[in-house]
Amino acid sequence: MTAVVVCTEHDVLMALSTVTDPELDEPITDLGFVRSVTLDDDGVTVHLRLPTAFCSPNFAYLMASDSLDALRLIEDIGEVRVLLDDHHDSDKINAGLAADAGYVGTFGSEAEDSLHELRRMFRSKAHAAAMERCVEAHLKTTDLGVNEIYRLTLSDLAPGKAKAALLRRRIGIGLSICPASRVFVDDDGKRIPPESVPMRLRFAKSVRISMEGNAHFCRGLLATRYADSESVGATPRITNLRTRSPR
Repeated sequence: MTAVVVCTEHDVLMALSTVTDPELDEPITDLGFVRSVTLDDDGVTVHLRLPTAFCSPNFAYLMASDSLDALRLIEDIGEVRVLLDDHHDSDKINAGLAADAGYVGTFGSEAEDSLHELRRMFRSKAHAAAMERCVEAHLKTTDLGVNEIYRLTLSDLAPGKAKAALLRRRIGIGLSICPASRVFVDDDGKRIPPESVPMRLRFAKSVRISMEGNAHFCRGLLATRYADSESVGATPRITNLRTRSPR
């Protein structure tokens, strides 16, 4: 008997919401990069899009590959097909995903870095931005001076979205999330010396501002690119073609 695919539209969107654009560090569902989702008796097909046809192939591949991995974690999803639309390397990326060829297998000699190194770089930037948000928020609500930031621990931070994001980023680069852990550390978990804190805080702030500015810019480009053809909001087009119901 043919297995019945039982995952729901909600399951698919929730899985995709865990995928972040590697450079912007925002969910691809919030950025409007998920173009459409189609559910049929065999599984799920997801079409992705980007603000321009010339976005970095590395970023494009990471986004599409991470989407494929996230969807495959859904129980009883069936066959998963992820396709990148309207990109100058769409054919190459889509063929690589369909064949499970991996990053190097997809790009061959054109692969500039290993996928591991690319992820490490983007996770490092995301950690710096999340750390700066938490530190700045703490400075605004306390009498702590910049020269005392090195003493901050995770237990000192107020609960909320900013702290939750920092904890996720720390987990992503292998840092402790113990309440007694220092907040202002490098990617190896080493405490930043007091004399280096002001400079490192300015650097982290520049990373955060750059990421937020790029996200705003990309939303504008996406809206311009697809303004005449379809909705450019964050909600993708959902199509359910299933003819069988789960028992």
